[in-house]
Amino acid sequence: MIELQTEQFADVEALHAFPAGKQAQPLPCVVFYHGFTSSKLVYSYFAVALAQAGFRVIMPDAPDHGARFSGDVQHRLGQFWQILRGNIEEFAALRDALEHRKLIEGQRLAVGGASMGGMTALGIMTHHPEVRCVASLMGSGYFTTLARTLFPPLAVTDSAQQHEFDAIIAPLARWDVSTQLARVADRPLLLWHGEQDDVVPAAESFRLQQALQDNGLDNHLTYLWESGVTHRITPQALEATVRFFLRHL
Repeated sequence: MIELQTEQFADVEALHAFPAGKQAQPLPCVVFYHGFTSSKLVYSYFAVALAQAGFRVIMPDAPDHGARFSGDVQHRLGQFWQILRGNIEEFAALRDALEHRKLIEGQRLAVGGASMGGMTALGIMTHHPEVRCVASLMGSGYFTTLARTLFPPLAVTDSAQQHEFDAIIAPLARWDVSTQLARVADRPLLLWHGEQDDVVPAAESFRLQQALQDNGLDNHLTYLWESGVTHRITPQALEATVRFFLRHL
């Protein structure tokens, strides 16, 4: 049996799942991030599956999502990259809150996510060596190039707009895997992607797989491609994520 409840961690509302009766007991912990325009509740099946496997799961709402949603749908659609950045930057405070409450067993901390959440997980991996392993499902770590086609922050028709676009995207460069390959190669990493993804192209995950392999940095890499699958999580993806964390966390 498991328990689920809503709590505040570092002033962010999160879904907290854990094996029944172990709320205050140190446990291996997975911080899992949801996708764009979704919420912690929509992705709660990951919390259920991982808690059933014995993990503590913390699933925060991203900025302007779930309990943090402003109600302005159109505004949020133009804020994808700012929200992604917020997710990544908020991780340190969330980690500190978990450590302060002694909820993590023996520094067994992992991060995972799907879609925007998978991108968040990869960004966190580049600057947080304390994270033992990472799972990115239908995500991408190539932020600065993908921003040109995926939810671009604005349409660029002149030099002033180009300058504004660059100002939004430039801060993400420090977390871009193109310059951080070694930091996503020294710990276990799971990449999963549906081959017919119609939102975040599967080529994004394949690009990272190839870069790691071409540089001899794929010793800790697990990659799974699922044919015929668009931008959605399948039962196989969920099972693979649970197996990955059971093996490496």
